[in-house]
Amino acid sequence: MTEREPELVLCREVAGRASTKPSPSGVAALAALERVGPHAGHAMLQETMEVLAASQPVPAWHAAGPNRPVGAWCAVDVWDSERVLFIDYDGPVPHTLMAHIGEVGGTLVDKLALLTPHAAHAWEGMRGEDEVLMPLVEQDAAEVLADLAAALRLTDLTWPRPDDEEVIALRALAWARCRDHLPDRPEHQPLAQGERARVLDAFEQVGAPCGGGSRHRPVAGRAVLGLRGELPQPRAAVLEPRPDRRLPGDWLPRKTVLDQAHRALLPAVFKRWVTFALTERGVPTPWIAPAVAAVSRHGPRHPPQWGAARDNHPTARAGRKKQ
Repeated sequence: MTEREPELVLCREVAGRASTKPSPSGVAALAALERVGPHAGHAMLQETMEVLAASQPVPAWHAAGPNRPVGAWCAVDVWDSERVLFIDYDGPVPHTLMAHIGEVGGTLVDKLALLTPHAAHAWEGMRGEDEVLMPLVEQDAAEVLADLAAALRLTDLTWPRPDDEEVIALRALAWARCRDHLPDRPEHQPLAQGERARVLDAFEQVGAPCGGGSRHRPVAGRAVLGLRGELPQPRAAVLEPRPDRRLPGDWLPRKTVLDQAHRALLPAVFKRWVTFALTERGVPTPWIAPAVAAVSRHGPRHPPQWGAARDNHPTARAGRKKQ
C-alpha cells in the first residue's frame, strides 16, 4: 500500500527470483510481465529474458509480439450516464476488449470482458426497442483507449476494490492495453461568471415551480444550481437506470441552509432542474420524461435536520460510523 511503484517492484522481484532459480515457469512469468508490466521495467525484463533463454525454453507465444488495436467503437446513452467501449485486436487469436463505464455518482468501470472479434457489429441488434438510445459510433482507437485508461484510474480509487479473480485478471489486461494512452488529469475549468449567470437566470425563469411565491424561486433554484457549481449535470442527480441519491438525499440537506418554505419547493424545483438541464444538453424530449419520473422516486425528501444540524443528527453520525 505504501509503495510508489508497486508494479516495478514486482517486476524486479520476479526477475531476481527467476535469475536465482532458473525454470520454465520463471521465464514464462518474465515473458508475461513484458506484456503487462510498466514501461520502466521493460529493459530489465528483456535483459533477464535474454540471459535465461540460453538455458530455459521460451513460451511460443512470446515471439508473437503484442496485440495491436485495429478498430474501436463507443456507445453512449442519451443521458451521458453510461457508455460501452469496444476495441478490436489482431494477433494469433483476434478478439474484442469490451468495457462498460457508468457515470452516475462518479466514473466507474462496471464490467470488462473479452469477446469474439467484431463484437461491436452485433451491438445494434442486441438492443431492444424499449431500451434507451445508445448509438454506436466508430472512433479512433487511441481516443477510446485513453477514455478507458482514465476510467480505470478513477475506478482504482474506489474502496473496497473488487477482489474477484476474474475481475483482477481482466483489469490487469485492460491496464496493459491502455496504460500508454493514459491522459493527464484534467484541470478544473470553472464556469465563466457570465455563462453561470445566464444559466442561473434561465433556470430561474423556467425551472422554478409556479407555486410558493416568486420570492422563493430564486433561493430554491440557486440551492440546486449553486451546489453543483457548474452547468447542471442531471447524471449526477437522479437518472435511470441507477439513480444516484446522494445529491437529493445527502448533499442538499447537508450543504444548503433552507427554511421550511424553500424545502417544500425542492421536489418541484428538482424536477424542473432535470428537465431544464437535459433540454440544455439537447436530449430528445421522449427521454426527458423517464429522468423526471426518477426524481419522483428518489428526489429530495424532508430529513429530520438540514444544514449543519444534519451532520450532528444521530442518524448522520451512525451512518458515518458505519462507513
